Amino acid sequence: MSPLILGLFGIPAVLVLVFLRVPIGLAMLGVGIAGSWLITGSLNPTMAQFKSLTYGTFASYSLSVVPLFLLMGQFATLSGLSSGLFNAAAAWMGHRKGGVAMAAIGASAGFGAICGSSLATAATMGHVALPELKKYGYSGALATGTVAAGGTLGILIPPSIILVIYAVLTEMNIAKLFMAAFLPGILAAVGYMVVIAIYVRVSPGAGGTRPRMPYAERFRELGRTWPVLVLFLLVIGGIYTGVFTPTEAAAVGAAGTGIIAIATRTLGRRGLVNASLGTAMSTAMIFLIVLGAASLNGFLALSQLPQVASAWIAAQGFNPWLVLTVVLIFYLLLGCVMDSLSMILLTVPIVYPMMTALDFGLAPDDFGIWFGILVLIVVEVGLITPPVGMNLFIINSMSPGTRLSETFRGVLPFVASDIVRTIFLVAFPPASLWLVWMLY
Repeated sequence: MSPLILGLFGIPAVLVLVFLRVPIGLAMLGVGIAGSWLITGSLNPTMAQFKSLTYGTFASYSLSVVPLFLLMGQFATLSGLSSGLFNAAAAWMGHRKGGVAMAAIGASAGFGAICGSSLATAATMGHVALPELKKYGYSGALATGTVAAGGTLGILIPPSIILVIYAVLTEMNIAKLFMAAFLPGILAAVGYMVVIAIYVRVSPGAGGTRPRMPYAERFRELGRTWPVLVLFLLVIGGIYTGVFTPTEAAAVGAAGTGIIAIATRTLGRRGLVNASLGTAMSTAMIFLIVLGAASLNGFLALSQLPQVASAWIAAQGFNPWLVLTVVLIFYLLLGCVMDSLSMILLTVPIVYPMMTALDFGLAPDDFGIWFGILVLIVVEVGLITPPVGMNLFIINSMSPGTRLSETFRGVLPFVASDIVRTIFLVAFPPASLWLVWMLY
């Protein structure tokens, strides 16, 4: 069997192993080793490469940002910052139709700016927002759909672990990717609020309102969110202004969030141990997937599949926008059955070279940033797309009495909002790139 044919069987083999409940990191690692062995005809050189592969993969300075942002997210979850954000947003918007649900979206956006994880954002905001949504008469469908959709802002609004991994794979600038993601993240939050406003007018019984609060109380609640503002200015502001590299900003953010959690007495010795263990376990899981992807990519490079696929796509004369549409639909469908990190690591090494062979009228760096934002968005949609959206199961499990079918029904308008936003960003690349162009 030729190396190219072996490469073509590589991705389906990984997917079969994943469906058989083999961990994605081990699945990619196993297929990478087996494929390289079949191509080279010997296991010795395949295993010998791990001496350099392991070190070369994990010695990457860019990857050091991952555990730091994870630790920052752990501290943010324990510090109670999510409650302050939600209370402030609810104080200003809760008296409006759908206002409490809009407050959950606003708080999720704020928390996502210091967390970087969709699942952590969804779970944290679920504990804070779901009881309030139920208290003020929101239906199970709208309440769970809102919080599940809001959780996706954790990976869209910088800092984002997924963007860091994409930057490492494509050799893009992390700071530029964070800048490019900022406006799409704001558009996502605004789009979700518009969905809620329409939802409660089409279905008036789906949501209630809370009493209007006096302005003195509103400003008091707003003042309690100062730690989030300080952290955002330190981390994201530091990156945007060039004061910090992303890794330095992550270190400052983790330290700052930890200090705030200790100062507010929400982080004791046990909490510190749990946060450290949670960070270590999440980092180990991510790094195992990264190592498995590196092994799989080595096998695919030996098979010449990415190069052949890129040359074939370029030679066919396909319309670039048609190819992009097909790729985004592929990501959307794949997101229904796979987690976002695995999707990025499994597909980007093959898809990205294919896409760079096409002409979209953008400079190579601009295209890499724009394509990364589009991939991030459709990966994010996969987290709330039935039947296997991870956020849906997490939030539904936190809402006793709400059927899973109700959660599926409640999230569909938010998915429609995501699709509209994706179409807009595809049609107008400057919407993602203008901040990068302005600052660089």
